Amino acid sequence: MNILETVKNNFSQRPWWMNALLLFCAYMTFIYVPWDLLSKPVSEAQEVWFGVLLTGWAAKATEPLHWLIYGAGTMGFWQMRSWMHPWASLYTAQVAVGMFVWSVLDERGQGALGGLLTAIPFVVLAVLLWRSRHRFGGGQ
Repeated sequence: MNILETVKNNFSQRPWWMNALLLFCAYMTFIYVPWDLLSKPVSEAQEVWFGVLLTGWAAKATEPLHWLIYGAGTMGFWQMRSWMHPWASLYTAQVAVGMFVWSVLDERGQGALGGLLTAIPFVVLAVLLWRSRHRFGGGQ
């Protein structure tokens, strides 16, 4: 079986929205986070955790955690690992809360209403992931 067939067969295991999450995690793991970590100057570094913006060395110090999370997401979605439930859903719910908190706390945010509107798609994804327990089971 060639690589294209392998990818096609793998993608048939999950719905389109879960494939989109897999592709996002892979992009963040193999392209964005390595570039961000290795080439962006400390003075420009920014990371958001639970809606709180970290800058400078605090951002650089926590960036490997994001890399680890996206790497685990890539592997977990690709292999449909059982440990992805509940962690993918809980992490996505945390992102929803973080979007809301950031919109309220940061001067560039859109306030509570904007934060709520920004959080809704992530809440929907968290619920979809929570309800997809039956899809995860490809090993421990």
